[in-house]
Amino acid sequence: QVLLVESGGGTVQAGGSLRLSCAWPGRTFSLYAVGWFRQPPGKAREFVAVCNWSGSSTTYGDSVKGRFTISRDNAKSTVYLQMNSLKPDDTAVYYCAAHYRYDSTWYSPSPGGDYGVGRWGKGTLVTVSS
Repeated sequence: QVLLVESGGGTVQAGGSLRLSCAWPGRTFSLYAVGWFRQPPGKAREFVAVCNWSGSSTTYGDSVKGRFTISRDNAKSTVYLQMNSLKPDDTAVYYCAAHYRYDSTWYSPSPGGDYGVGRWGKGTLVTVSS
Protein backbone atom coordinates (compact mmCIF):
# COMPACT_ATOMS: atom_id res chain seq x y z
CA GLN A 1 0.00 0.00 0.00
CA VAL A 2 1.45 3.34 -1.10
CA LEU A 3 1.03 5.90 1.61
CA LEU A 4 2.96 8.85 0.18
CA VAL A 5 1.85 10.55 -3.04
CA GLU A 6 4.13 12.93 -4.93
CA SER A 7 3.04 15.65 -7.33
CA GLY A 8 4.51 18.64 -9.13
CA GLY A 9 6.94 16.96 -11.49
CA GLY A 10 7.29 18.06 -15.09
CA THR A 11 9.63 19.60 -17.62
CA VAL A 12 11.44 22.87 -17.00
CA GLN A 13 14.26 24.73 -18.68
CA ALA A 14 17.67 24.99 -17.07
CA GLY A 15 17.76 27.83 -14.58
CA GLY A 16 14.07 27.49 -13.83
CA SER A 17 12.22 26.43 -10.69
CA LEU A 18 9.79 23.71 -9.71
CA ARG A 19 8.07 22.76 -6.46
CA LEU A 20 7.32 19.18 -5.59
CA SER A 21 4.70 18.19 -3.04
CA CYS A 22 4.19 14.94 -1.20
CA ALA A 23 1.05 14.17 0.76
CA TRP A 24 0.71 11.48 3.40
CA PRO A 25 -2.77 11.88 4.88
CA GLY A 26 -3.16 10.66 8.41
CA ARG A 27 -2.36 11.44 11.99
CA THR A 28 1.10 9.86 11.93
CA PHE A 29 2.67 12.30 9.46
CA SER A 30 3.89 14.70 12.15
CA LEU A 31 5.69 11.87 13.97
CA TYR A 32 8.05 11.13 11.10
CA ALA A 33 11.05 12.66 9.46
CA VAL A 34 10.23 13.17 5.78
CA GLY A 35 12.44 13.79 2.82
CA TRP A 36 13.31 13.30 -0.81
CA PHE A 37 15.52 11.05 -2.90
CA ARG A 38 16.07 11.00 -6.64
CA GLN A 39 17.18 8.52 -9.26
CA PRO A 40 18.69 9.91 -12.47
CA PRO A 41 18.33 7.80 -15.63
CA GLY A 42 20.69 4.84 -15.49
CA LYS A 43 22.09 5.82 -12.11
CA ALA A 44 21.64 4.84 -8.50
CA ARG A 45 19.15 6.44 -6.17
CA GLU A 46 20.62 9.32 -4.17
CA PHE A 47 19.67 11.36 -1.14
CA VAL A 48 18.36 14.88 -1.76
CA ALA A 49 16.97 16.35 1.46
CA VAL A 50 15.29 15.52 4.76
CA CYS A 51 13.66 17.43 7.59
CA ASN A 52 12.82 16.35 11.11
CA TRP A 53 9.29 16.04 12.48
CA SER A 54 8.86 19.78 13.04
CA GLY A 55 10.86 21.04 10.08
CA SER A 56 13.28 22.84 12.39
CA SER A 57 16.24 20.72 11.27
CA THR A 58 17.17 19.94 7.69
CA THR A 59 19.94 18.13 5.85
CA TYR A 60 20.74 18.35 2.14
CA GLY A 61 22.78 16.39 -0.34
CA ASP A 62 25.89 18.19 -1.54
CA SER A 63 24.64 18.50 -5.12
CA VAL A 64 21.53 20.49 -4.15
CA LYS A 65 22.75 22.64 -1.25
CA GLY A 66 21.89 26.29 -1.77
CA ARG A 67 19.44 25.52 -4.59
CA PHE A 68 16.78 23.26 -3.04
CA THR A 69 14.70 23.87 0.08
CA ILE A 70 12.67 21.31 1.96
CA SER A 71 9.74 22.29 4.14
CA ARG A 72 6.68 20.67 5.66
CA ASP A 73 3.18 21.59 6.76
CA ASN A 74 2.02 19.13 9.41
CA ALA A 75 -1.50 20.54 9.36
CA LYS A 76 -1.72 19.48 5.71
CA SER A 77 0.36 16.31 6.12
CA THR A 78 2.50 17.51 3.25
CA VAL A 79 6.20 17.95 2.58
CA TYR A 80 7.55 20.21 -0.15
CA LEU A 81 10.73 20.47 -2.16
CA GLN A 82 11.36 23.86 -3.72
CA MET A 83 13.93 23.48 -6.50
CA ASN A 84 15.61 26.58 -7.90
CA SER A 85 18.40 27.13 -10.42
CA LEU A 86 17.68 23.75 -11.93
CA LYS A 87 20.31 22.04 -14.05
CA PRO A 88 20.06 19.23 -16.61
CA ASP A 89 21.85 17.01 -14.05
CA ASP A 90 18.81 17.40 -11.80
CA THR A 91 16.78 15.32 -14.24
CA ALA A 92 15.52 12.31 -12.30
CA VAL A 93 12.56 10.55 -10.77
CA TYR A 94 12.05 12.16 -7.38
CA TYR A 95 10.78 10.02 -4.52
CA CYS A 96 9.24 11.16 -1.29
CA ALA A 97 10.05 9.10 1.80
CA ALA A 98 9.29 8.91 5.50
CA HIS A 99 11.17 7.34 8.38
CA TYR A 100 10.70 7.43 12.13
CA ARG A 101 14.28 8.62 12.66
CA TYR A 102 16.07 11.75 11.50
CA ASP A 103 19.61 10.42 11.25
CA SER A 104 22.26 9.10 8.89
CA THR A 105 19.82 6.45 7.65
CA TRP A 106 18.77 9.06 5.13
CA TYR A 107 22.15 9.80 3.58
CA SER A 108 24.27 6.71 4.23
CA PRO A 109 23.30 3.90 1.88
CA SER A 110 24.23 0.29 2.45
CA PRO A 111 27.09 -1.21 0.39
CA GLY A 112 24.39 -2.38 -2.00
CA GLY A 113 23.07 1.16 -2.41
CA ASP A 114 19.89 0.72 -0.39
CA TYR A 115 18.61 3.26 2.12
CA GLY A 116 16.99 2.05 5.33
CA VAL A 117 14.02 4.38 5.00
CA GLY A 118 10.74 2.67 5.72
CA ARG A 119 8.13 4.33 3.51
CA TRP A 120 8.28 5.47 -0.10
CA GLY A 121 6.13 7.13 -2.71
CA LYS A 122 5.96 5.99 -6.32
CA GLY A 123 7.94 8.95 -7.62
CA THR A 124 7.44 11.90 -9.94
CA LEU A 125 9.58 12.68 -12.98
CA VAL A 126 11.47 15.96 -13.27
CA THR A 127 13.10 16.76 -16.58
CA VAL A 128 15.39 19.77 -16.95
CA SER A 129 16.12 20.74 -20.53
CA SER A 130 19.24 22.61 -21.57
